[in-house]
Amino acid sequence: MPKIKTSRSASKRFKITGSGKIVRHHAKSAHIKTKKTPKLKRNLRTSTIVRACDEKRINRMLGK
Repeated sequence: MPKIKTSRSASKRFKITGSGKIVRHHAKSAHIKTKKTPKLKRNLRTSTIVRACDEKRINRMLGK
């Protein structure tokens, strides 16, 4: 069975923690920030853990 190639776009968007969880950044934080509240912009800055229902698909894209 050949190895699965890593999706280059996925490798730039997701990182794997030491415990094996997948970390992602929030969407809607790049531009048009004038109409967003300071609280929303502050919360978009932090990264978050990927949900369990998406982990299998993302792991396949990462070649795991």
